[in-house]
Amino acid sequence: MNIEIDTHSHTLASGHAYNTIREMASMAADKGLKGLAITDHAVQMPGTCHIYYFQNMRIVPRRMYGIELLMGTELNIVNEAGEVDLSQELLSELDIAIASMHLPCYKGERSKEMITQAYTNVMKNEYVDIIGHPDDGRFPVDFEVLAREAKRTGTLLEVNNSSLRPEGFRMNTMENCRSMLAECKKYGTMVVLGTDSHIDVDIAEYPYAYQILEEVDFPEELVANTSLEKLKTSLKRMRKTK
Repeated sequence: MNIEIDTHSHTLASGHAYNTIREMASMAADKGLKGLAITDHAVQMPGTCHIYYFQNMRIVPRRMYGIELLMGTELNIVNEAGEVDLSQELLSELDIAIASMHLPCYKGERSKEMITQAYTNVMKNEYVDIIGHPDDGRFPVDFEVLAREAKRTGTLLEVNNSSLRPEGFRMNTMENCRSMLAECKKYGTMVVLGTDSHIDVDIAEYPYAYQILEEVDFPEELVANTSLEKLKTSLKRMRKTK
């Protein structure tokens, strides 16, 4: 399977990553990608950048080293209502947005019912394109509901290679990802493969994601970022502008 755009990466601006935008774009070009999404952590993540960083993204060139850049964010889901930590007005100006659960930022109850409700609500947001690392067992979710609602709302679900690493800190990720992909096959829900790179060498490296897709015989047509154009037409915000 060929992936043309990595949909999840972080730069120095996130506070715990190690490269600049240019360094990330250069590595993406070296690895033969056509696109790269820069999705630095939004403002509730400890140590990340100020809101001005996202407000000023219009000045960033959208092409470097022959790579098309999608400048966006990884939002923090903060409660069961699916509220996130950037405004709708600002999200409308970005190229892509992932919404994820992170322990320092989520303030709601972490029962399966409430986490499922939080995901269901955030997927109603017209500017949330992707749900990031829903495999994390620290935030238990009903994967059938997740896949069904993702299909209904046109939200992409992420297979996060970083989550699946044997030394990773998220819980039960392999088992949870298999469950999610089974439900995605049943409902025809599209996914993306994201590296969640916090350093340039991890860009476009998907060994664990490829392994689990092969294990469950996941159909390539349901992987949105096998081409740059397919990914762009699969983003909720792109369909909205048509």
